[in-house]
Amino acid sequence: MQDHAVVSSQDWAEARKALLGKEKELTHLREQLAQARRELPWEAVTKDYEFEGPAGQVTLSDLFDGRSQLIVYHFMFYPDWDAGCPHCSFWADNFDGAPVHLAARDVAFAAVSRAPYTKVAAYKQRMGWSFAWVSSAKSTFNYDYGVAFTPEALADHAAIYNYGSTDPGFEDREGLSVFARNDAGEIFHTYSAYARGIDMVNGTYQFLDLVPKGRDEAGAEFTQFWVRRHDEYGT
Repeated sequence: MQDHAVVSSQDWAEARKALLGKEKELTHLREQLAQARRELPWEAVTKDYEFEGPAGQVTLSDLFDGRSQLIVYHFMFYPDWDAGCPHCSFWADNFDGAPVHLAARDVAFAAVSRAPYTKVAAYKQRMGWSFAWVSSAKSTFNYDYGVAFTPEALADHAAIYNYGSTDPGFEDREGLSVFARNDAGEIFHTYSAYARGIDMVNGTYQFLDLVPKGRDEAGAEFTQFWVRRHDEYGT
């Protein structure tokens, strides 16, 4: 911060316009990538997944809430934990404003965790969140969509995460998955992303990318060393 280049207004404007060209190029590439994502083939969902929510047992179809598209955030929350992952909580702090706008575009949103619903509900209340969040404790949903792994698979390096890694490191990992439902009620899995692939839904990181220090995580053994649950900063 102390030794950064300082130039005249004219030179600053020229440098900014040069960067704008790169930003526009990235915008066009991002649009092309989004189109390619939409054109991916789908796979049929053949299991009747059940979850527990505030109204009791619900199905994957119920999570669509009358819409044809569903985004699921895979929230790390072990069954024996009393609080959700602080890093998934960092992501979740960005979610509350989105569902009403997504609903206007025929999209539902829900978080899913392996913790029992009583723990999910208590933590959701503590954090003050309003987005839909259900427990998959009684189903294989998290395992089937690549965000939960048995101790045996981890020990044998047979747990596959993010389409390649055989060392997820934990029994639960973060991710998001997208589903579509047709008029016949058939459900299809259209997309999943994990690890750095979910940066796109963390608005705070997008803000940090705008400022001089950026994310300020370079050189740290663990990049998110600074992240706390929002009610734990300063403690």
